[in-house]
Amino acid sequence: MADQFDVIVIGGGPGGYVAAIRAAQLGLSTACVEKRETLGGTCLNVGCIPSKALLHASHLYEEAAGGALAAWGVNVAKATLDLDAMLKAKDESVAGLTKGVAQLFRKNKVEHVKGTARFKDRSTLEVALNDGGTRTLQGKNIVVATGSEVATLPGVEIDGTRVISSTEALSLAKVPKSMIVIGGGYIGLEMGSVWRRLGAEVTVVEYLDRILPGMDGEVSKTMERILKKQGMKIRTATRVTAVKALKSKAKVTIEPAKGGDAETLEAEIVLMAVGRKPHTEGLALEKVGLRTDKAGRIEIHDDFSTTVPGIWAIGDVVKGPMLAHKAEDEGIAVAENIAGLTGQVNHDVIPGVVYTMPEAASVGKTEEELKAAGVAYKAGKFPFLANSRAKTNKETDGFVKILADAETDRVLGVHMVGTLAGTMIAEAAVAMEFGASSEDIALTCHAHPTHPEAVKEAALAVHDRAIHM
Repeated sequence: MADQFDVIVIGGGPGGYVAAIRAAQLGLSTACVEKRETLGGTCLNVGCIPSKALLHASHLYEEAAGGALAAWGVNVAKATLDLDAMLKAKDESVAGLTKGVAQLFRKNKVEHVKGTARFKDRSTLEVALNDGGTRTLQGKNIVVATGSEVATLPGVEIDGTRVISSTEALSLAKVPKSMIVIGGGYIGLEMGSVWRRLGAEVTVVEYLDRILPGMDGEVSKTMERILKKQGMKIRTATRVTAVKALKSKAKVTIEPAKGGDAETLEAEIVLMAVGRKPHTEGLALEKVGLRTDKAGRIEIHDDFSTTVPGIWAIGDVVKGPMLAHKAEDEGIAVAENIAGLTGQVNHDVIPGVVYTMPEAASVGKTEEELKAAGVAYKAGKFPFLANSRAKTNKETDGFVKILADAETDRVLGVHMVGTLAGTMIAEAAVAMEFGASSEDIALTCHAHPTHPEAVKEAALAVHDRAIHM
């Protein structure tokens, strides 16, 4: 006999576990099926959290070993790297957070089912349990939140040794002498930064004509200049045609994206970071008549319901950026919609952050998007070189740029590069969510001396009123 629930969530990642918790808070009997032994999905286990732990640790090491601390009178005789200890600290961070999610499930009475789910019919799932056997679950509502998986190039096999994904890049046993990163997006630049700081010679190969192609063009250009200055080699407008793994190295064949002579690069490790794709394999979506688009995403309505009544979908398996915080917001919204409330997500205000050093962050429209749409706008920009706190801290790389509607002054997009950009972008997101004008930001008192004063000055600059520039 099948176990009955009001809501069954397939997937325990940021979208799934949040949806399950919110559904339980609303008084719905809830189960969450997750194939990993631990909750948190890719983000907590092999994505956002462990990568940020290594980014933080590698930055500390570089500052000590590279002599940056000496400028502040902090003299480190000889900094040495203990990679095992660094990886252990990363694993401890992951373990603490995944256990925290499990505790939240217990607190909210969400049943955690460890196994792999497959649709039998519109309201029934068959779960192959991790510890053997099967279990049948029936739900009045089923939420698909199975996330995404690593994408690769045609004919390129990730073997986990010479040719690796971001998962293996989090746990390399030693620092490679050289690494080729295929893909100049968030993941490639972050993981490339980690291993460059620890001593690897890193080359990034990007098919498009700039790194971070989804971000504002000025952000991309600035980040490329800074990363090159740090020692990262970057090849844009370059196509990878073949990757061959050998015993002690890998060979990558490249050519200009627009055509031209081929060239072969060699490295100890090749990191495949060309993006991610929706993970729906094995769910038997065809049994219930669920359709996917050309990108493999499940088709949904604005309330996250699918074309099949009672089945919902959120996160990386649906349209929109593949970001943990986007999935979390959708998890809350879908649970509230199932409960008869009105759950909404403003997909025009989803911030994105690249956690290199300095960081890059964006929310809203880029200049390129506004120009393509024919929207008249004004831009205000303020460099951290003119910000007192950044200058005092010797963190002058980067800028804040605000794009506002030329007629209404409503903020349409905010883009920044800076050491605290990932934190500072929250102010911009809040302002945009409330429909703020650039003048609203400009007239808001900001504490001095702080990096966020650059946001105020950029807002003033929209109307040529910046004070400190």
